[in-house]
Order: sequence, then C-alpha cells, then structure tokens
Amino acid sequence: MTTSVMWFRRDLRLHDQPALREAVEAGPDGVVPLFVLDDRLWDTAGPVRRASLAAVLRDLSDRVDGLHVVHGDPRTEVPRIARAVEASSVHVSADHGPYGARRDEAVEQALAELEVPLVRTGSAYAVSPGRVTKPDGSPYRVFTPFYRAWREHGWRAPAPAVRSAPWIRPEGRTHRIPDADGPAGLDLPALGEEAARRRWHAWVDDVADYDDIRNLPGRDETSRMSPHLKWGTIHPRTLLADLVSRRSDGAEAYVRELAFRDFYADVLHHRPDSARGYYDRKFEKMRYDEPGDGFEAWRAGTTGFPIVDAGMRQLRGEGWMHNRVRMIVASFLVKDLHVEWQHGAAHFLDWLVDGDLASNQHGWQWTAGCGTDASPYFRVFNPTAQGAKFDPDGTYVRRWVPELRDVETRFVHEPWKAPTPPSDYPAPVVDHAEERRESLTRYEEIR
Repeated sequence: MTTSVMWFRRDLRLHDQPALREAVEAGPDGVVPLFVLDDRLWDTAGPVRRASLAAVLRDLSDRVDGLHVVHGDPRTEVPRIARAVEASSVHVSADHGPYGARRDEAVEQALAELEVPLVRTGSAYAVSPGRVTKPDGSPYRVFTPFYRAWREHGWRAPAPAVRSAPWIRPEGRTHRIPDADGPAGLDLPALGEEAARRRWHAWVDDVADYDDIRNLPGRDETSRMSPHLKWGTIHPRTLLADLVSRRSDGAEAYVRELAFRDFYADVLHHRPDSARGYYDRKFEKMRYDEPGDGFEAWRAGTTGFPIVDAGMRQLRGEGWMHNRVRMIVASFLVKDLHVEWQHGAAHFLDWLVDGDLASNQHGWQWTAGCGTDASPYFRVFNPTAQGAKFDPDGTYVRRWVPELRDVETRFVHEPWKAPTPPSDYPAPVVDHAEERRESLTRYEEIR
C-alpha cells in the first residue's frame, strides 16, 4: 500500500487546496487527514481564537468524515502518525510565520530519520513570501513598488477541488476536538468552508462600490472575508479569480488589500523579529507610558471618544473591527495614551477572529509610525475628526455606544459639547490636542 499524510494547519478546506491534491496523488491507497493540537499554539491562544478554531475544525471534520486529531508536539506526533500508517510522504501548505517555519524545519528533520519527506505545496498567500523581490534580490520595504512587482509576478489559478479522497486513520483513538466557547456576549460569525464560499458569493457582485464604501463603518458593507482567510477556509486565489473578471475601481481596491496581506507576510518572513519588536528600531528609544487606567478604558470602550469606544465595543461584541476604525483606535492608544503598540496588538490578537500575526503586527506598526511605508509618526489621527469624516451621521457610533443614541448628530462625535451631555457616557480621558503635542515632543527626542 502507498499512503500519505495530509497535515492541515492554516488551510482548513478542500477546495483550491494544492497540498491536498499532492497528498492524494502520493497516497492512492490512503490519506490521513491529520490535525495536531499544538500546545505551543493552543495554550497561548485567547478564547476567541480557540472558539474560532474549534468551529472550523468541526466543519472540516464533517467534510472528511472525521479528522484524525492528536494533541502534543508536532515534532513527535507527525512522525508517529507517519510511522503508524507507513506513509511515503507528509504534505503541508508552507508556513512562513516565525514559529511555523521553525516548527516545520524540526518536523522535517524528524521525518528524515524515517526517510519520509515533508512536502510543501503552496501557502496561505496568493504569492508566497520571498517570491517578490527587487531586481537585486532584496525584499521590498514599501508597499507600492511591492504591489507593482506582485501584479507583474502574478499568481496561479485556483486548484481544482478534491472531490473525494481515500481517507484512512491510524489505529487508536483520535483526540476529541475541544469544546471552546468564546467570551460571554461575543457573537462569532459563521465559520467553515461553505460559510466562506457563501459569504464571498453573496458579496462579490457588489464589489464595484467597494472603493466608495470601504472606509465607512456605518455602512457595514465590507466583505468580512478576513476570518475565512485567516483560517484558510478559502484561498486568496479563489477571490482573485473572481475579482480580475470584474473591472472596476472597487475590484482593484480589493485586489490591493489582498496584496497588502501578502506584503505584510513577506515583511515578516524577512524580518521575523518584527513580530514582537520594532521594524524601525529607532523607536525602541522612545518614551512610552506603562499601561494604566487609560489603557483599561481603551480596552473597555470607555475613553469618552465615541469612534474609539464604538470600535473597541465592536471588537468585544463580534471579535472583529472595521479596518478604518482599527487605525483610529491604534493611533489613539499609541499617540494619545502613549502606550507601546505591542500592548494593543496583543489585545487585538486575543479578541480578533481574523487575528493574523503578520497583518495585525504590521498594521499596528504602520499606524504607530515605526513600520513599513510612508506613515510618519507625526501623522496623529484626531479621533473626533476621523469620526465626523467616516461616520458623519453617527450610525456606527450609535450602533455600538447606546448611551449616544439620542444625541444630536452634530454632537455625536463630541458629546461633551452637547447642551445636555449624556450622564451615562464618560468624559474624554485625555485632551487630544495636548496629547498630540506630547507625542510630537517625544518623537523629536529620538530624531
């Protein structure tokens, strides 16, 4: 018999899954659908991530008539399963994250002792990290030239779906997919491969309007595909195949956002230290404040700045936040409260259903002024002006901050100016103009 192992990780789907096709071709007599509950990842995950992963695993398990789930260190568990079924190969989608790359190298070495190759096919990205480089082979540090090169490089068409596979399981009991409930009050979206495909097909026909509405949180008309991309229940190639046939400013704007996802993954691939440290290291010397009462108000959505509070409450209510609002709340934490970006990034990863390490960490660093691209530190978002510009009638604020539902529109983003300010909504925790000056002073100190 010729068998193989398909080790699922961030590719929890059957459609457009080239690694699975390779596994089926390499194992005509049987393929083990394996998932390893890695203590290193499970133990550090917040309740939102655990609940999301459990939901996606249950969906995939139903599709393959039962995932073979093991719990432990992949360095020992993957070779053990390969040995148990006498597999000729183990197949994965390449992982380019700092931990994932190290883990896979260790698993590859352990499998080599069994003379079983670890076969990497594809990745979670349209163009895998490291593929798009400058003519001299060095990585891009700025998005726009990366984007031009990324478009020129191109990407593969979606892989045909695997309609059936000769699934097998090793002898012995499989580990149960954990019961993992999200925090009380959190409403998770529908997750899994069919949920991803349904969401995309229901949304993509309206993509022409995307460039006009993508910055308006009150419209709530963005695709919400980020959780599905995070867990790999749909691949960006699948989305791009639909987008390139729809020539519009909205489709092009969406393609750019998928390119940004690839860009940040590429940046992290070349600079794995930037997952926790500064991409622009001079900012290590900046004066920051320790998280205190202001940080707790920020996390709870009680800062007294309506657009900030609405975003932080949406995060706790849905495990998701509109991208424009993510930038506003990040700027507020770093430049109004003077708290280092890592504290905010960690809070996001704890609560986001779509908490992708590369996009999250480098999105935060971009807003904090210490990341890639031309986002200077002295670009300080005014939360009141941002709210008035992108949520002009206060629809988003009123949805998430019920204390402000009866406030006149002209005061909804600065309720402290209303003739009768709402008694159950807090006053601003800081004076934005004063804290902006303080941020610029601290920046001058490290220039």
